[in-house]
Amino acid sequence: MAAKKKIIIVGAGLCGSLLALRMAQRGFEVVLYEKRDDLRKGIEGAGRSINLALSARGLMALDRVGLRKTIDQICIPMKGRMIHPLGAEPFYSSYSGRESDYINSVSRTELNILLLKEADFHDHVTLKFDTRVTEVNLETATIKVQDKVTGENYEDSAAVVIGTDGAGSIVRKTMMSQTTKLLFNYSQNFLRHGYKELSILPEPEGGWKIEKHALHIWPRGHFMIIALPNLDGSFTLTMFHPYGSDIGFDALDTKAKVQSFFEEYFPTLLPHVPHYLEEYFENPVGTLGTIKCYPWQAYGKALVMGDASHAIVPFYGQGMNAAFEDVRVFDDLIEQYGADWKKVFENFQDSRAENAEAIADLAIDNFYEMRDKVDDEAFKRKRKLEMQLEQEYPDYYSKYSLVTFRPELPYAEAKKKGRQQDALLLDICNKEDYMDVPLSVIYAKLKSL
Repeated sequence: MAAKKKIIIVGAGLCGSLLALRMAQRGFEVVLYEKRDDLRKGIEGAGRSINLALSARGLMALDRVGLRKTIDQICIPMKGRMIHPLGAEPFYSSYSGRESDYINSVSRTELNILLLKEADFHDHVTLKFDTRVTEVNLETATIKVQDKVTGENYEDSAAVVIGTDGAGSIVRKTMMSQTTKLLFNYSQNFLRHGYKELSILPEPEGGWKIEKHALHIWPRGHFMIIALPNLDGSFTLTMFHPYGSDIGFDALDTKAKVQSFFEEYFPTLLPHVPHYLEEYFENPVGTLGTIKCYPWQAYGKALVMGDASHAIVPFYGQGMNAAFEDVRVFDDLIEQYGADWKKVFENFQDSRAENAEAIADLAIDNFYEMRDKVDDEAFKRKRKLEMQLEQEYPDYYSKYSLVTFRPELPYAEAKKKGRQQDALLLDICNKEDYMDVPLSVIYAKLKSL
């Protein structure tokens, strides 16, 4: 592989900053363009602050760049879900029957800052903030750039251009503009729900007001609130809610209506959020959408990865993990093919597109599961049965565990196997005599799938 070839990366979010670091470690000269201000200057311009769930797939990629132990210092392990039903006592549901399985709550901004710092330490990385890429020539790997501070317009070129610039990617939009030539397929689907962030503040004397090592869910049928812990003792609450209906975002437009709504549906949460009315009206409503496209590359010169090629809804906690896995798989292909970019790009899209679609579908599945089913009796039976199976048979993994704790298993395989297992277990748990079926018999049936 010829060392120090130039790579342009568009977008310095989580995926782009990790990719820049890894490519620099391999000896490439990397120029990383970002339209926002430098996150390291402060929280302003940080973009979405929603917490993220970092799990095994993401950790494998971070281990690849030597940051696994460093990342642990800004994470809070979560071993399961704490469910808060309406009118009933909260109950805890482990993510798996194995003590070693957990996910991590991490601040998007803190993680992004850490990756940018690590990339900036490297001699082969040049960071350019407040620079908006206005045009991309896919065939020559050339970009046109506008410096938002000076107003200067200039061009830059490299061996390749890689777009890690999110759901609104300029690199992907340029591919879309050549639909006929590239036979480019694209779909964008929005849920009829949005999200709004609220918060639980730390205890005055320090500490967490609710269980620290859990992802909390207040499921309410067509809507829900979740909470993830922060290192300072606070929790980031995310209200996933429909736009329409008598109690949707569109209708909750006065303090009186919002107060009445929370008193009816989230009475046990209210003591922890005395400031919720202020936050509700100060914080915007975000959209929740899925983007699928193909191809991901053009002419062996341009490529998209991360949200630029496969944006998903956040309900499996895999958006960041999938993007980080992109970086790891891409790195494996460079190890195999060197700087033969056409081979690297084509093999990358062929290996990742099917798996990206699989996790997008699973994320939608989990939205309905978290919203509608976590306090359903048959579902609770299934979760209890899955815990017993995982404790008794170490080689059994539930659908959630296949995705979250088996990083070597492609998403597409996890989806297929997990759905088969779910169907079998729910069929058993919906029967009155489900407790009479020996665990060994259930395990044997699962192994035969």
